[in-house]
Amino acid sequence: MIKKAKAQKQRMYNDVEFLTTLTPSRSYNNPESLEKVCDYIKNEYRKLGIEYWEQTWEVNGEIYSNIIASYNPGKNKKRLIVGAHYDVCGPQPGADDNASGVAGLLETVRLFIENKPKIDYQVDFVAYCLEEPPFFASDKMGSYVHARSLNKNNVDVIGMICYDMIGYFSDKPNSQPYPTNELAKLYPSKANFIILVGIQQYGSFNVKFYKNMSRKSKIDVQIINFQDSRDLAGLSDHSNYWKFGYNALMINDTAFIRNPNYHMETDTIDTLDFDKMSEVVNSAYRAMIKF
Repeated sequence: MIKKAKAQKQRMYNDVEFLTTLTPSRSYNNPESLEKVCDYIKNEYRKLGIEYWEQTWEVNGEIYSNIIASYNPGKNKKRLIVGAHYDVCGPQPGADDNASGVAGLLETVRLFIENKPKIDYQVDFVAYCLEEPPFFASDKMGSYVHARSLNKNNVDVIGMICYDMIGYFSDKPNSQPYPTNELAKLYPSKANFIILVGIQQYGSFNVKFYKNMSRKSKIDVQIINFQDSRDLAGLSDHSNYWKFGYNALMINDTAFIRNPNYHMETDTIDTLDFDKMSEVVNSAYRAMIKF
């Protein structure tokens, strides 16, 4: 029996280290840093020998890019989208938000290339720009640009998986706060789990992914299906795919509810747990190859 490749935390650490040490930070008003991120991602894809291309759009006279790589490409194949945004909100390292997600995305690509899963659908890996304010919830977001292009080209989309903040954990008692007492009664009190966030409209897709991700996982995988896309349900790139009727969910560590470093200068690499991050990727990868 061939032993399957697993996520390597050192590779993920290297990715996060590069992203968090860029100066100036990789925010929308520092295009030179954003270009360095794009070059880094493209170079990683060249090492792997995977096809990739750049999707660009203009905002206020600047050109921004999504970097897209495809596994098992083919005309008229159904398509699974896996994405993460690489920009930050301001002058901050952005280790959890969202260097962790980008590292997860890149490591997932590496697992696909190393394991060569036999699937009958195409997987597109998309590194997005302009997820953060002031463009959040607008049609300038890279994920909106990408989702709209899928719709325009009548692509048969299985669904979208979003990595956003997958690196901050704690095993301390009562380390996981909640916005309501109702949620606190339903979910763990320790901040050592990862959660899939979706909405009830796409519940079948979400539950299928959850079952496959949680099966034999070495990290506790939880799921929440909100009633609709308001409030906590739609706070990242996955929500743009809902606008075009596509299945989509987010893999998340509960973001600012858990992580006190959210959008702060203290969102640094030393606050991340790369052992747990690697298990998030291993578990998500297993679910991605079961459609």
